[in-house]
Amino acid sequence: MNSDRKRELREFEKLLNIHFDRLELLNVALTHSSYANQQNLNYNQHNERLEFLGDSVLSMAVSDYLYKKYKTKHEGKLTRMRAGVVCEAALVEISKKLNVSKYLRIGKGEELSGGREKDSLLADACEAVIASIYLDRGFDEARDFVLSHLISKIDTIVKDHNYNDFKSKLQEYVQKNLMAAIKYNVKEESGPAHDRLFQIELYLDNKCYGIGIGKSKKEAEQNAAKEALKNLGVASND
Repeated sequence: MNSDRKRELREFEKLLNIHFDRLELLNVALTHSSYANQQNLNYNQHNERLEFLGDSVLSMAVSDYLYKKYKTKHEGKLTRMRAGVVCEAALVEISKKLNVSKYLRIGKGEELSGGREKDSLLADACEAVIASIYLDRGFDEARDFVLSHLISKIDTIVKDHNYNDFKSKLQEYVQKNLMAAIKYNVKEESGPAHDRLFQIELYLDNKCYGIGIGKSKKEAEQNAAKEALKNLGVASND
């Protein structure tokens, strides 16, 4: 790692308000696979493995907070509350607040296609950063970092009953009332690589109950589930 990159990472540390003993972890968290491929780096030198770990650390941090604070909420509602905040939109918001795109290393092709501002890329980088904090500083500091950015959003979501986790609500309804198999199929993908649009169909057994469109598969699936709930006559709000 050259001195310029170290200077950039130390600058980013200040935005995180966290000091790393192993700065290389943060460097990997901010390295996209397109850059690694271009530089012939191996799979441990880009952020996909950290992203995988960060997803679990994020979920655990939020689950721990919800479990301890909302003692009267049952499991199904806690799940929907968590899904309302552990989502791409929240991660993108954190990344933009921390100016992650400035410190992210991406390949030339990804750069030219607008990848530095792609929501999915920023969300993945945010999860990788969370994992790097966990590996370097431990779970408590990773949890504190997550909650410092998400507590207000969690409490607002709970106050407004705006969980927006239509998939979990549909799953609960179907298991209780229909005992049907839920299946999500990608019907169509369109748009350039940095601005994809997904159309997903939701089937209960062999019948389509909803079609959803979104900028990620997760968003499209949520929209399909919301439409399915409407078609089943189930209120989608909590």
